Amino acid sequence: MLEGVLMVAEGETSMLRRAGRAQQVAREVTVIAAAIVLYFGVRGLIATRVEVAYRNAESVIALERWSGVFVEPKLQAAVTAHGWIANTVSYIYIYGHWPVLLTTLLWLLIRHRDAYPTFRNAMLLSGAIGLVIFTVFPVAPPRFMAAYGFVDTVTKETEAYRVLQPPAFVNQYAAMPSLHFGWNLLMGIAVAGLAGHRLVRLLGWLMPVLMLAAIVLTANHYLFDGLAGGLIALVSLFAVNRLGSAGRRRRRGRRPAGSGALGPAVRLRREVWWR
Repeated sequence: MLEGVLMVAEGETSMLRRAGRAQQVAREVTVIAAAIVLYFGVRGLIATRVEVAYRNAESVIALERWSGVFVEPKLQAAVTAHGWIANTVSYIYIYGHWPVLLTTLLWLLIRHRDAYPTFRNAMLLSGAIGLVIFTVFPVAPPRFMAAYGFVDTVTKETEAYRVLQPPAFVNQYAAMPSLHFGWNLLMGIAVAGLAGHRLVRLLGWLMPVLMLAAIVLTANHYLFDGLAGGLIALVSLFAVNRLGSAGRRRRRGRRPAGSGALGPAVRLRREVWWR
């Protein structure tokens, strides 16, 4: 009798695992689709506020000048004087973002499923904060401010065309904050903290540094955009960790709902629900 109950419990556990995986995939697709819809909705709102975006860009430049860190045009001049450097940073900007994000998220989902929700949620939270800022404070990127000496290196100076980020599908006035840098910082933290090989961990440390250089040297973001994007990403990661820790403490304080032979299946059901 007990053997039969155990076999039923094991079978139920196996089915719950498969159902949990399917549920997770469906949920991830839904979340990503909703994020895309929100992004294009905000993009449509900002498209009618071009003059505001240019005024805000002037404010960002004035703030950098006041802080003594408005060095982007000089750095760009040094880069454009060497074509291979301009090509390199442009390739990092274009191909070091979405491919890196998606690859790292997939790696987390397959190899580090416990850590995946934390970094996924940190991206979503920082993205939500970014959408609010994009709406209330649209900013024209440096490449649109040619009067200050900025050059759109991706379009004019290199062979790294905007294949993965065509202008028709990208928010042109969302320079502040730079989630380009912020999200790469999150993925860099994940790789540096979880990868087993030393060289892979080193890559995790280098990823955000290279992206910060790329967003500035290609005139796609101001230095302050990168700092703001990094700060928002870190605050989001901290908030998600705190909320996750509080949730785990609450669940540990409750009495387990299942015990005995059926306990594993009940616990798995709870795990599927909370993830």
